[in-house]
Amino acid sequence: MGIDLQLHNGRPHWPGRRSKRKPTLIRQSSEHGEALSELIAKLPVNTSGRLWTVDPYNDTVFNEQVAEAALREMPDLLDRCTNDAQVAAAQDLLAYLQECATTPGSYLIFVGD
Repeated sequence: MGIDLQLHNGRPHWPGRRSKRKPTLIRQSSEHGEALSELIAKLPVNTSGRLWTVDPYNDTVFNEQVAEAALREMPDLLDRCTNDAQVAAAQDLLAYLQECATTPGSYLIFVGD
């Protein structure tokens, strides 16, 4: 089980659906999926944070405002890392959150298994 990341520059385009929207994918990452899933599972639930809401089994979508709020949780997430794979996953997530938060109209999608 892992969580892949996709950054879109607009409302995501799902190829299987009938839509006249153009593809919006800017970049994606799947190399740290399992470590990212492990980290998300360590977060306390029902808090004011955003990252704990990421569903490892379904897709979770953050817009630029939610990504900006989630950036405040990253120091805590980095403190929870127990190995190099988790550190790499957290740093990858940090980069995606920063890019989403600074790109107007963008969306970060956590693609669950």
